[in-house]
Amino acid sequence: MQRRQFSVLVASTALLAARSAGAAELNDADAASGIRVALERGAVAAVGLLGRPDGFLGNPKVRIPLPGFLNDAAKLLRFTGQQQRVDDLVTAMNRAAESAVPEAKALLVAAVKSISVGDARRIVGGGDDSVTRFFAEKTRAPLVQRFLPIVKRHTERVDLAGRFNAVAGKAANLGLVKGDDANIERYVTRKALDGLYLMIGEEEKKIRSDPVGTGSAILAKVFGR
Repeated sequence: MQRRQFSVLVASTALLAARSAGAAELNDADAASGIRVALERGAVAAVGLLGRPDGFLGNPKVRIPLPGFLNDAAKLLRFTGQQQRVDDLVTAMNRAAESAVPEAKALLVAAVKSISVGDARRIVGGGDDSVTRFFAEKTRAPLVQRFLPIVKRHTERVDLAGRFNAVAGKAANLGLVKGDDANIERYVTRKALDGLYLMIGEEEKKIRSDPVGTGSAILAKVFGR
């Protein structure tokens, strides 16, 4: 073998060895620390974006529309000159979500602190929505209980909400409406949480696509691999 070819072979072997060593450097502590930072950043950013005026109402990605069955009823109301009342309900629904979202911050941060090494490894090796799925699994049930009273206070201010719930109840008895769509407060709560997890997912994607740009050394180490 010529000297030049031998030198190239040695250099290539050294490069592969260095890469393998770099991969081994990501230990359990690093993975868990990186995931905790990513989770907290995503959660805090999402709460900040949504828990303010027009956080839902002004964002097409998460704006809460009337449930499908209510849209049909709303069309009739519009024809009878009650467009403003329908608009007021849609606004109240989104304002309710905006008011409820800040309640999520403490539970989201608590979920971050409770993350296990196993959770961290699964998130690092998971898909683009792994952080989103983690939060939903850990926090959806308790957040429903926290959101519902806040949402109810807002929707009760619009008398149309009570009428829609009455219509939905009858439709549910006929099998035309299922699940949370039969109650405006539960529907809004579900959509608010969906929007929250969606925005956490958006922040997660930003971190995964440009971990170095976050300015965090641990995020660059964990996600920039």
